[in-house]
Amino acid sequence: MPIRFYNSLSRMVEEFVPLQPGRVRLYTCGPTVYNYPHIGNLRTFLFEDLLKRWLLYRGYKVTHVMNLTDVDDKTIRNSLQQGMSLSDYTAIYKQAFFEDIKTLKVLPADHYPAATEYIPQMIEIIQYLLEKGHAYETEDGVYFKISTFPSYGKLAHLDTSTLKAAASGRLSADEYDKESVSDFALWKKWSPEDGDVKWPSPFGEGRPGWHIECSAMSLSLLGETLDIHCGGIDNLFPHHENEIAQSECYTGKPFVRYWLHATHLIVDGEKMSKSKGNFYTLRDLLAKGLSPRAIRYALITTHYRKPLNFTFDLVRQAESSLKRIDDFLFALRQVQKGGEPYAILHETFLSKKQAFEEAMDDDLNIAEAMGHLFEMIRAFYEHQNQATLANTQEMLAFFLSLEKVLGFIEKESVDILSAEEEALFQARLEAKKNKDYARADALREELLKRGIEVRDTPQGPVWKRL
Repeated sequence: MPIRFYNSLSRMVEEFVPLQPGRVRLYTCGPTVYNYPHIGNLRTFLFEDLLKRWLLYRGYKVTHVMNLTDVDDKTIRNSLQQGMSLSDYTAIYKQAFFEDIKTLKVLPADHYPAATEYIPQMIEIIQYLLEKGHAYETEDGVYFKISTFPSYGKLAHLDTSTLKAAASGRLSADEYDKESVSDFALWKKWSPEDGDVKWPSPFGEGRPGWHIECSAMSLSLLGETLDIHCGGIDNLFPHHENEIAQSECYTGKPFVRYWLHATHLIVDGEKMSKSKGNFYTLRDLLAKGLSPRAIRYALITTHYRKPLNFTFDLVRQAESSLKRIDDFLFALRQVQKGGEPYAILHETFLSKKQAFEEAMDDDLNIAEAMGHLFEMIRAFYEHQNQATLANTQEMLAFFLSLEKVLGFIEKESVDILSAEEEALFQARLEAKKNKDYARADALREELLKRGIEVRDTPQGPVWKRL
């Protein structure tokens, strides 16, 4: 069954067919490095990670570009307030971003272009748009003339006649009211509010507008037409709409074939806000003792097009689900029974494996896919006494392969007991053999205090380091 995605451009689920068979050109809007990423940002980055991992699992070669917005209204404002150069200020949050995605096991992109590294490419695009009449120069900058692009609004499905325009007919702010449709800034001429942030250009010293940055970076690194462009739903308009307009006027070709957008994250049923005390970064959650693995699970296992209500109870549920998976993998490794695979268990494995893959092919339906995994686990426990090594090996191999997709399936680490731990384990074996159950229980508790769980199985006692 082919992979299918909900394309924001058509508002339909479509079969995914890349421009070049077997290869995917993927662009994802990265962070604006003016502060630490919050969990809403991380939810989007994790959705994009799941998308990329699934494409790789299905055999595609993916070239992934994620940009770093290191010059815009917010980065300039904050750096000036802190009395720091723009580069020194943004370097702090670039490093924080990379630390966060590493902690959450997000696969690295092939390229992380910073906007400040692509100023010449932006100037080249702006010059072309001016020459072709798609842009015009004013006393404060260069603006894109949306009236020259008749299909403006096709991504957001806007009726531009019903929306308001700025009094001047143009907007210089990087981010603005979602109901505003006006010519937008491609280049902002220097003003005292910019401090020392400026670059020379044919249209005067200044800096780029936010929207032109992504067009320049994606066109430079991935070519004129992308297979997939992702981001949060809040970027759909105006940012992605403006990217389409300026890029297609520059190249004369379709900019993106498939647009995928992650829906908003809320916290405890409300919009995340510092004033409400429900605004969290990854660092905030780690300081509260939450594990990165459980945070990843909690943020990734709700379908990306459904709102995610983040709660601490959700993370506790994630911990419980992960323990269930870990216990299952542990139980699989204890089966030593030879012979042919138990037929019912083998058939269940094949059907649930196929169902998992079909759910993921269906617009990354991770919630349904995880349901099939837990049904496979339940089936194993129902038939555990009949399970053979052949059954457990195929299940174990499949689950471990899913680490490449999910990023939270832990492979068993090579571990041994210390001499003291081994002595306690052997003493418990001896106590059990002598039917001294009180001592055996006491030794089990002592091992548990040391982080070693002992279980009695039909094949004999086994241990697991917690």
